Amino acid sequence: MKKLFIAALATLALSTVAMAQEKDIVDTAVAAGSFKTLVTAVKAAGLVDTLKSAGPFTVFAPTDAAFAKLPAGTLEGLLKDPAKLKAVLTYHVVAGDVMAADVVKLTSAKTVEGADVTIKVMGGKVMVNNAHVVKTDIKCSNGVIHVIDTVILPPM
Repeated sequence: MKKLFIAALATLALSTVAMAQEKDIVDTAVAAGSFKTLVTAVKAAGLVDTLKSAGPFTVFAPTDAAFAKLPAGTLEGLLKDPAKLKAVLTYHVVAGDVMAADVVKLTSAKTVEGADVTIKVMGGKVMVNNAHVVKTDIKCSNGVIHVIDTVILPPM
């Protein structure tokens, strides 16, 4: 009976992981609930179809709290300028499936926006430019999400 219970739990855990992996990057971000601002920005920039496509993509996803740290008026200004917003958002995306074990081996990565982000490990913590990676390897059907605590801005 105990073995049957453990097997049932293992099956449930695997099916939960499989269900999470069935969602694309956009649907995963929506379901998480802590990326409402990011999802709003992705919609405003016209990037939903891109981030729902086959990919794969690696997204360094800023949380709602990360967007809240932007200077007053910055987000509102970006939402009114779709081209600039698209540049900022695509600066958070790297082509390919780059898992945390691979990220820590890099010193930089070329973003979809075109500019590189700097990657470094300080005190055992990974940083992308000035943002700390706070959660890694959220696997999606078309890539992976790494959660960051700060919105990173491309060189302009």
